[in-house]
Amino acid sequence: MDLIKLLQREMNQEALTTRKMLSRVPPEKFDWQPHPKSMTLGRLASHVAELPGWVAMVVDTDELDFANNPYEPKDVKNTGELLDYFEDSLKNGKDALNRVNIEQFSEPWTLRNGDQVYSTEPKYDVIRMAHSQVIHHRAQLGVYLRLLNIPIPGSYGPSADDVTF
Repeated sequence: MDLIKLLQREMNQEALTTRKMLSRVPPEKFDWQPHPKSMTLGRLASHVAELPGWVAMVVDTDELDFANNPYEPKDVKNTGELLDYFEDSLKNGKDALNRVNIEQFSEPWTLRNGDQVYSTEPKYDVIRMAHSQVIHHRAQLGVYLRLLNIPIPGSYGPSADDVTF
């Protein structure tokens, strides 16, 4: 199986769990945060929803410069908007993987804030990092939901909420 098809398959598989997790985020708890240094539940959920779209950003650009493109998190008002945002981001990421040329994977992509360069990596590595970020932040989201006593879906097998002993 070629590399692009592997990335597409991974994106599709992770989307199944991500969609289930995002569907459980209650809008009345969007402002809740487990610690003052933590993102709010709504901000974290919105970040999880946007991450598949990062693949398109990497495919279509050579860098993200926060000095020229200040980050503005999407303000979603309810779970339906959150899921719609995720589906749009997912579609953008899938479309990018459908049009990417394998030769682009070795091209450099830079994350910076003006003159401060955070990283320059091959586009393939950054796409993999975007996939990993979905998994990482989705796991954080699961902890938030657990702390709020909201049943969480399994990711790579059943969760404690899926199994009865």
